Amino acid sequence: MGDAAPSVEEFASEDMGSADDLRAFAALCRPAVIRGRFSDWPAVAAGRQGGAAALSHIARFAAGSSAEYFTAGAELGGRYHYGEGPGGFNFTRETASIGDALARIAANAESGGETAYLGSLPADSHFPGFAEENPCGLLGAGVHPRLWIGNRSTVACHYDGYDNLACVVAGRRRFTLYPPDAIGDLYVGPVDHTLSGQPVSMAAGAPDAATAYPRFAAARARAVVVDLAPGDALYLPKLWWHQVEALDHVNILANYWWDGFAAGPDAPYAAMLLAMIAIAERPGPERAAWRAYFDHYVFRPDGHPLAHLPEERHGVLGPLAKGNYGRIRTLVMRMLRGG
Repeated sequence: MGDAAPSVEEFASEDMGSADDLRAFAALCRPAVIRGRFSDWPAVAAGRQGGAAALSHIARFAAGSSAEYFTAGAELGGRYHYGEGPGGFNFTRETASIGDALARIAANAESGGETAYLGSLPADSHFPGFAEENPCGLLGAGVHPRLWIGNRSTVACHYDGYDNLACVVAGRRRFTLYPPDAIGDLYVGPVDHTLSGQPVSMAAGAPDAATAYPRFAAARARAVVVDLAPGDALYLPKLWWHQVEALDHVNILANYWWDGFAAGPDAPYAAMLLAMIAIAERPGPERAAWRAYFDHYVFRPDGHPLAHLPEERHGVLGPLAKGNYGRIRTLVMRMLRGG
């Protein structure tokens, strides 16, 4: 557990101008704000004219599809979390056409009644043409945007398993960030009963956090708050905890998820789940022994585990890109099949 508040570096748009710039910074696993990086997007220009103009602009791209629509009563102030409602949540979800959902979000903005949002919509399928008119320029051609459109809301503190570039299109966004090693002080909820995919902190944003979650004070002392205006972007490394507040009556955000350092299709999270069932409930001394082996072979604080041998004798512990990814994966799959 760390005890110092992390820092968030800020870049001017011209100082983070290419995919190579972003990749080099991403290797540091630190968050960064890129001010004004997307100020020239037509969608951002529309957003600066107000919520109605922003929604009208986005509606131009709507493909007539339907999507999951989240809504909550005005008394909740837009805080989407666990509760006593259906499924144990304080909000409801339904399937709505994109056109109807945008109209309801616009009506909510006028009435100040319920809050709602459309979340994580792949732009290419729901808003074709958006990505072409509003290009990113910081990521490869295979990374596509998702759109988040709604009223005032607070999305519960969670982490992503991928790197995230979040670009504000309309309204203001506030991100409250916690480093990965704050996990023990965040009182994380179930991994298999979640609000929308990822486990969330039970403590962050809770009105009774001081009494119900006493260790949260240590996490809160390390929190960093980042405010973003239209055109600004936040690079958020994978596994960084973040609570996201949409601060205006109408808010639109485009985000990009990718894993720039993956050697293949297998995600680290899958390895962690497998380790849970293989190791987590073994006796403490045995877990400590496995920790030493994980450090030696996986986390490598002292360098490559076979540094004392010539590279040609490293076998499957040689570079993954030279065929060893597939060789190790074949061994693992054979073990999982019991072969």
